[in-house]
Amino acid sequence: MVLRRPGSQRATASYSVKEGSENALAALIAACQQQLPPEFVEHLRNVVFTAPQGDVPYFPCPLKEQEATASIKALEGMAAAALSDLRHGPQAQRHIEVDMARTACFLMSAYLTTVDGMDKGHPNVKSKIPDTDLNQAQSILYRRLSANLYETKVAGEYYHLHGSLEASRALNMIGLPAFNPELQGYSECIQTIETAMKRFSVQELEEMNRKKGQAGVPVLKKEQFLNTPHGKVLEQLPPLTVKSIESATPPAPFEPQRSSSGAEQCLSGIRVLELCRVIAGPTIGRSLAAHGASVLKVTSPNLPDVPFFQVDVNTGKHATSLHLKDPGDRATFESLLASADVILDGYRPGVVDRLGYGPEKLAAIAASRGKGFVYVAEDCFGGSELGVAKAEWAGRPGWQQIADCVTGVAWEQGHFMGLDAPVVPPFPMSDYGTGALGAVGAMAGLYRRATEGGSWVCRTSLCQYDIFLLSLGAYPSEVQARLRKTHSPAFFDLRHHDSVDEVGKRALRSVKHLHPELFAEDLMHRAWSPGFDAEVRWPREAVRIGGLRVGHDRASRPNGADAPSWEHWEVQDDIVRA
Repeated sequence: MVLRRPGSQRATASYSVKEGSENALAALIAACQQQLPPEFVEHLRNVVFTAPQGDVPYFPCPLKEQEATASIKALEGMAAAALSDLRHGPQAQRHIEVDMARTACFLMSAYLTTVDGMDKGHPNVKSKIPDTDLNQAQSILYRRLSANLYETKVAGEYYHLHGSLEASRALNMIGLPAFNPELQGYSECIQTIETAMKRFSVQELEEMNRKKGQAGVPVLKKEQFLNTPHGKVLEQLPPLTVKSIESATPPAPFEPQRSSSGAEQCLSGIRVLELCRVIAGPTIGRSLAAHGASVLKVTSPNLPDVPFFQVDVNTGKHATSLHLKDPGDRATFESLLASADVILDGYRPGVVDRLGYGPEKLAAIAASRGKGFVYVAEDCFGGSELGVAKAEWAGRPGWQQIADCVTGVAWEQGHFMGLDAPVVPPFPMSDYGTGALGAVGAMAGLYRRATEGGSWVCRTSLCQYDIFLLSLGAYPSEVQARLRKTHSPAFFDLRHHDSVDEVGKRALRSVKHLHPELFAEDLMHRAWSPGFDAEVRWPREAVRIGGLRVGHDRASRPNGADAPSWEHWEVQDDIVRA
């Protein structure tokens, strides 16, 4: 690929998503070059974006989500190629192909994944998935809508309330009961909660939110966010950072082994402990598993998770249950940690540190064992390495909708839809894009550890991804007009208070009607999952690399399905061969 100047695009009547992805990759490399080994960037010449299903935007959105994530997937491929060169010796040329249709499927993965033929919206899907909704946040519509965007006391000012995985506190905070069995209808629930929200200004909600430790945010336009102290700091950060935390341990070169499946993968033999829930953090682990890493997801039996997302993001992993405040489970975790290479932290900044497994503790363990760690932190607001004195929102909790609302992405979506109001975008696209950034960070840290030694901390956030996305600009006006004309009118009937589920459902229906090629079987894997006792179906990986296999060794499973061990991991031959 020839590196274009960021922002350049040929002036023709038709917009090219492939060219947009090339521009996005140029911008991403320019922003992250100081964080990356130069060997990664050398593989830029081998990158090609392909669009066999059509070189067009697929989604009813104004922002370049496909291009942003395709560029990150290209960088992931460049990282994998460089790691394989380091490990197995260079090839004359490693062709790196990023498929735009597969990238789109990756961004819709939570909606395309099925278990026993049932997707996330199927009324009977709960019968196949262990109930990890411990606080009943997803139990009824009223409680699910405690995480939603509403207008406030001041007309035209909006706030995204978010009960996280525990709805009661958010509902009580605005004067509503935790449960209201009489409220069954979608519109009724929204009207009840929005009426309560309209009793408060944004400033009052922010103060209440702070006192209760909730994840809500004011819904800002891009310019408003970038004018906040936190926005000003974050705009100066690259989408991901990779920093040394100790330099005493020697280089840890890769062992010259092949993956357990027999095909060459750049991360075979690498052990990853994943301390994450929901989507963005676990997507880092899912991506690393596709390159051959042994990823062990560790969740507490006492903490909730969104049940269906496990079908998607647990692909390729083992998943075990440990309570890290229990002495026995801590001892088990530390035995796993002793031979781990990478730790993924997807919790609010400081949570894992308080458990005793933050970067400083890992640096001390690294010194005692004589081998460094790579610590990857993903959170909502970013800037945690700078501290709250500089990045004042660094410690705030948050999720994708929170980042999309505070950075200006939701306002861009609303304006595109012809509204003078924000709307949350469809699909967990910022989650998946952020997870892909985290995977690149992990691979950069592993390359540094192998060549320079030491331990490395890699950080990214939902807000950093959104700032990168916004920096690419919106689609040209004629492209936006075409998207408005061709996508379903039902999608454009949505309003600010419509839930993320409703937005996603209508968008999916429209995309499926316009682009049935994205739902073809050749873009999907199918395999039996003993953990779910059912067949699971999930999208294939978006990147293909010459001389390497990019794909998983095993199907998904529920949280806690496996023993806490690095030994005797199965390989499902039907997946490897597919």
